[in-house]
Amino acid sequence: MIAFAALIAFVLDMLLGDPEGFPHPVVFLGKTIARLETYLRSRFAATPEGERAAGRVLAVCLPVGTFLVTGFACWLLSAIHPLLGLALHAFWGWQALAMRCLAQESANVCHCLKAGDLEAARKAVARIVGRDTANLSAQGVTRAAVETVAENASDGVIAPLFYFLIGGAPLALTYKAINTMDSMVGYKNDRYLHFGRAAAKLDDAANYVPARIAALLWILAAPLAGGNMRGAWRIWRRDRRNHASPNSAQTESACAGSLGVQLAGPASYFGKLVDKPTIGDATREIEPEDILRANRNMVWASVLGLVIGLALRFFVWLMVMIPVWFAVIFSHTFL
Repeated sequence: MIAFAALIAFVLDMLLGDPEGFPHPVVFLGKTIARLETYLRSRFAATPEGERAAGRVLAVCLPVGTFLVTGFACWLLSAIHPLLGLALHAFWGWQALAMRCLAQESANVCHCLKAGDLEAARKAVARIVGRDTANLSAQGVTRAAVETVAENASDGVIAPLFYFLIGGAPLALTYKAINTMDSMVGYKNDRYLHFGRAAAKLDDAANYVPARIAALLWILAAPLAGGNMRGAWRIWRRDRRNHASPNSAQTESACAGSLGVQLAGPASYFGKLVDKPTIGDATREIEPEDILRANRNMVWASVLGLVIGLALRFFVWLMVMIPVWFAVIFSHTFL
């Protein structure tokens, strides 16, 4: 059932994306995180130790609560009728994926740049990145969009798909809870340096394997998207650790190598300039069309991820079932 639900969810995301105004679990998770933060800050001392303790409580309660609630809902509907369980898994799986939404939002940035409307491009890219965008040049806007496509290919597509294929919608939504929590409180600023530490560490752990799978899928998909597979492999091998996060540079380095451009470097966050190392070689100037090239690579990497994931799940099922079949045949033949 999980495999079929994953296929349905993937197709729904490709066709429909995230419809405007449609109820989304990430919105509910965001509101829950905000309320829990307010409550926990009122219950723990406003000291570094107190904030770290409150953050650890949040980092435990939100994922565990998400898994228990969604797991019970899927179990209950499956008990009523298997098709209801399948429908809920597929529905939540669709909402856990963000491939079409990311492609659309980043393509809007490209269209604004091609139209020569830099201000509109800055506003469009601000919807999908966390950095300050008000003073970005056209190349800065392009670079920011390409980077977020590469990074979110893992966070928004491959990682939730990875967890879905292991544990269905409950595990995929638990991952989304962790990822949303990190995006809200996992900052190294005055407010969240201590409170958000546990959330950031948990997100790093949850993304460790999917980020590396996503990078390898990006490299494999590069020729299908018109990119440079050899360049993607070379830059990934060299620059995959060029980031404060253990995961962010994985797909960014593969993307930079595939496109033959340089990504990352200094960027402004909340008014403060952060000096980040560059990723890739500046063999040519980055251009708006690179956003669409990155989108194509993301889509092909996602399709490969789905196909390989379904094949591996079928292989594991086969390895489990073959001894069972032999046992049944043996019992009917000799006993």
